[in-house]
Amino acid sequence: MCHPSWGRARAAAQRLSDFARLRRVRDRIDREYARPLDVEALARGAGMAPGHLGRRFRLAYGRSPYAYLTARRVERATVLLLHGDLGVAEVCAAVGCPSPAVFDARFTELVGVPPGAYRSAHRVPGLPRDR
Repeated sequence: MCHPSWGRARAAAQRLSDFARLRRVRDRIDREYARPLDVEALARGAGMAPGHLGRRFRLAYGRSPYAYLTARRVERATVLLLHGDLGVAEVCAAVGCPSPAVFDARFTELVGVPPGAYRSAHRVPGLPRDR
């Protein structure tokens, strides 16, 4: 029979291994947010089942992989809206959102105002106007 501390050590090692894989998934989302990503592909890349990835990611980072991806896209969109000369539809495409309607809904949900209103309210002086 194994010593009880071996089981605890093995569980701790598994948690560290899972956390390393979760960090790689998060880093991939941060790098590739503008590309089409889905939980199944992320899980496959991490060597985890999609449900397991979703549960562990939420425990580690406080939101699902999809919610993290959406927040990353909206975060990047706010920068493009304020400091770029792209229109809202172009910003939507640049950050990898599947459609302008989804982009508008998620942006409004996370920021509190639609993308166009956000740009108008927070526009940096001296930059080109909307097209």
